Amino acid sequence: MRNSRALLLLLLPLLALAVWIAWPTDPAAIGDVHFTTHLGLDLVGGVQVLLEADLSQDIEISSTSMDTAREIIESRANGMLGVGEAVVQQVGERRISVELPGEADPQKAIDVIGETGQLEFVDMGQISAQDSVNLIGQVLVTDYPPSPDVSEGTAFYHTVMIGAAIEKVGSQPDNFGEPQVVFTLDAEGTRVFADYTSSHVGSFLAIVLDKQVISAPRVAGAITSGSGSITGNFTLETAANLATTLRYGSLPIPFTVSQSRTVGPSLGQDSLEKSLYAGAIGLGLVLLFMAIYYRFPGVLADIALGVYVVLTFALFKVVPVTLTLPGIAGFILSIGVAVDANILIVERMREELRSGRHLYEAIDQGWSRAWPSIRDSNISTLLTCAILFWFGSLYGASVVIGFATTLALGVLVSLFTAMLITRSLLHLALDNIRITNRRRWFGV
Repeated sequence: MRNSRALLLLLLPLLALAVWIAWPTDPAAIGDVHFTTHLGLDLVGGVQVLLEADLSQDIEISSTSMDTAREIIESRANGMLGVGEAVVQQVGERRISVELPGEADPQKAIDVIGETGQLEFVDMGQISAQDSVNLIGQVLVTDYPPSPDVSEGTAFYHTVMIGAAIEKVGSQPDNFGEPQVVFTLDAEGTRVFADYTSSHVGSFLAIVLDKQVISAPRVAGAITSGSGSITGNFTLETAANLATTLRYGSLPIPFTVSQSRTVGPSLGQDSLEKSLYAGAIGLGLVLLFMAIYYRFPGVLADIALGVYVVLTFALFKVVPVTLTLPGIAGFILSIGVAVDANILIVERMREELRSGRHLYEAIDQGWSRAWPSIRDSNISTLLTCAILFWFGSLYGASVVIGFATTLALGVLVSLFTAMLITRSLLHLALDNIRITNRRRWFGV
């Protein structure tokens, strides 16, 4: 009993921390880290976009290029949303699926995540001011990178510098309150920009994004400070989107939007409410069954199950796990796995009591005999989760990944509670009870 009491006292701080993190009101925070519940597209609504490589089928796309593109798109999406809830996955060899929970504007999402983000500063030479105005919105053929698809004899415009030279970028109003994108160049970019502007005063320098001119300012003087701004027909939103695109780099390959859809928040809210009701009803029935059928040990197992639910939900926030409908299904299924472990322990304990063992021995023998079954069944479930996770990652099936993740985490926590919480509670509460006087408490 002393060992059980000491173990439970050691676990109390962990349980208190888990309750604090899992509490459903204000999100818990430790320093700059906030622990919040991340809900998926099917629960809160949002936008789903399927991007496909905009290259002919005979051009082979390396896995490195797709991995880089996925990482950049994920950074752009999370930078746009301000939270780490975007789900970005490669689908097959040429597609990337993007899910943006809570985003209501599909066009905004497409504009940010779908742009190639190839920024160029292009020398236009000595042209008239009117010609520079007419350039805006036009598509240029530049010499970076040389395009094999351009017909022979086409005039290339010289690219002075590319967006890779930008070290920092952001958006802010100019002196007249008009939105602009401001940037700071790295050392090499500063040198190139200073050399060009010093020798081309009076020339026009087009700022080109994905081969389309967005502004064409005139070089009024040498710019040697390594900082500058991009002006154009921006709104605050489009300036911020361009800054986000440039901040996270250019995509190694172009993409086109293959499919996009919007999930309404009302549909997501309805799914969330039904999921919570289903989970509450299922958990309540399980707790009731354990208490009625297994009597007092069942009540103790219910307490251990409550600890399991709190620890698992807190872990979902810490990881963090984006909860979807399949993810919640995996969590509910893991509750069944946790109940199964407690049933095995309590049922084995009752068998030992029926054979005439003392309660202390019955608890230890019951746990020892139940443990191999608990271990083997949970390892089998974890292996299945690993296969499902690999399958989902290979084919971009986010619903499969969510189910496998929540189920695996739930199984791991159920092993922890079965090994430590349930056994310690049984010893702490039952070691001093005389079974001969309390047989109905145990249903034997």
